[in-house]
Amino acid sequence: MKTYAIYDDEMHSKEAIGYLFYYEKANEYIIELKEGIDEWDAPLLFQGIVKKNIYTVPKDAAALWVKERVIPSGRQNIGEILKQAKMKEYNEMRLLALAKGICSQDSCCIEEISDDDLPEDIQKRRSKNVSDCFVSEDKQIICLFKDNTVRKLDLNKLKENNADILRILKSDDLLYSVKVGVGGYSISFHDTIEIPVDTIREKGVLLSVTANDILGFARTNIADTTKVCEMLECSRQNLSYLAKTGKLTPFICGTKENLYTKGEVEKLMCE
Repeated sequence: MKTYAIYDDEMHSKEAIGYLFYYEKANEYIIELKEGIDEWDAPLLFQGIVKKNIYTVPKDAAALWVKERVIPSGRQNIGEILKQAKMKEYNEMRLLALAKGICSQDSCCIEEISDDDLPEDIQKRRSKNVSDCFVSEDKQIICLFKDNTVRKLDLNKLKENNADILRILKSDDLLYSVKVGVGGYSISFHDTIEIPVDTIREKGVLLSVTANDILGFARTNIADTTKVCEMLECSRQNLSYLAKTGKLTPFICGTKENLYTKGEVEKLMCE
């Protein structure tokens, strides 16, 4: 990920008005605007959401802001432009960086910075994003957040007048494809359906368990095939027999290694 501070040269203050985050692998953007910024001081494209006191710009709107500031890929002489820029292929973010984000529409520009240079309020806002997620036994979504909280999201609460949520509820394949969206700003299903982090925090039920509790359990109470063989002092063949006869059930079955809960193994050891 690359981070850029967004400045407005016409403002008396030299502080950044926002920050652009570019996720290279996903080729997606998120913009965090300075909290409390006046709608008239925000870039024109974002005045509508700032008026609603929303300062996290979703990826589609952030991508549009970038596109409006660079030469389009369909430009007639784009090949010569890329050659002059010493680029082998078209890349919006690289073109934006080369021009420092300057365009004729406004007085904004960008400057690459380190994540460590982000102000505390922006870092605090991003700490509320999702860090991990999985489907629970009752087919709800468990979301772990970067601030160490955990919420359980019942998709049934979101299904009213929402065709995408209904699709998820009708398809286990779609449901179990859930993963953290870019930057933790959402959870994503098959990279086509997204639920924003604000919706998850609003509709999800806060659990008393913390993210560190769950991760701590995974670190200390789950053992792979090799470790279980050591605990039981048996061969892989013997362990396979125990699994086939139902005396020890794998927590997760893999192609080379299975995972077991240590509690189940220790229970067998005591029999």
